[in-house]
Amino acid sequence: MTQQENAPEQALAWVQTGQGAALATVVQTWGSAPRRAGAQMVVSGAGDMMGSVSGGCVEGAVVLEATETLADGKPRLLEYGISDGDAFAVGLACGGTIKVLVEPIGTAMPLELLEELVAIRAARKPAAYVVNMDTWQRQLNTTGHKTRFASDRSGVEDDGHTFVAIHNPPLRLAIVGAVHIAQALVPMARTAGFDPVVIDPRGAFGSEARFPGETLMDDWPDEALATFDLDTRSALVLLTHDPKLDDPALHVALKSDAFYIGALGSTRTHAKRVERLSEAGFNADQIARIHGPVGLNIGAASPSEIAVSILAQMVQRLRSPA
Repeated sequence: MTQQENAPEQALAWVQTGQGAALATVVQTWGSAPRRAGAQMVVSGAGDMMGSVSGGCVEGAVVLEATETLADGKPRLLEYGISDGDAFAVGLACGGTIKVLVEPIGTAMPLELLEELVAIRAARKPAAYVVNMDTWQRQLNTTGHKTRFASDRSGVEDDGHTFVAIHNPPLRLAIVGAVHIAQALVPMARTAGFDPVVIDPRGAFGSEARFPGETLMDDWPDEALATFDLDTRSALVLLTHDPKLDDPALHVALKSDAFYIGALGSTRTHAKRVERLSEAGFNADQIARIHGPVGLNIGAASPSEIAVSILAQMVQRLRSPA
């Protein structure tokens, strides 16, 4: 899931049904706080909640504060830490410190701003919600904040009072090859917040029976990826180790902004792949983007274990792009 999950959308839905809603956003963390800056929870006027700001440690206390903000229309900047006198009372037994911004919709956070944010997210465009925690001025930016967008990292700026919440488009995963590893990888990736699509022109492999409820494309990989649009929030995993299918996909991927490209196959298979790509005109830096053999070296043997190693490497690349 993304740090915000669907909190903005849920907040708007509750407001539109007349319940009212308040958004709670992690602004800063220290120590072993369980969620990153930018994580969100939404609380309705009826006391319902969705999302998380601490993995369960202080949600109850934040719900109470959110209810108060809905009553008086004023934002709150809350801080919870293990050293606080009331830390045990609110259940913060996990250590660390978090600072949480709570904003009632329609009073503190303008409804029009939330509607615009939801529309931008629906269009798969990046947005930065910027709030000055001294003056409470707010704005949405779709440009700037290059480093924060690239690292998918919300946080407080160096001035100490400007908070920037990054709303990147959802992560996507294109898998070429509807093999057993793909059957294990698809649900794992979805749980981790990726929206997967499986590409395989071989109908017996990419069938509804093997991938129930999933998005399947029976085009040749290069044709499918031409419409998929591999952007900075996209990963590509090649699982066929068949040059007829993998190489055309790589020709598209190596010219794209995909943050991760992985290809199944032994060291010998990958060496032959590198040779073919070099002959096709790709340079060493381009080819070096390919993780092959795919996955972290954890001694994986079964399809499910290999899927774990692939997903772990994808996350490693996403969170540590350098």
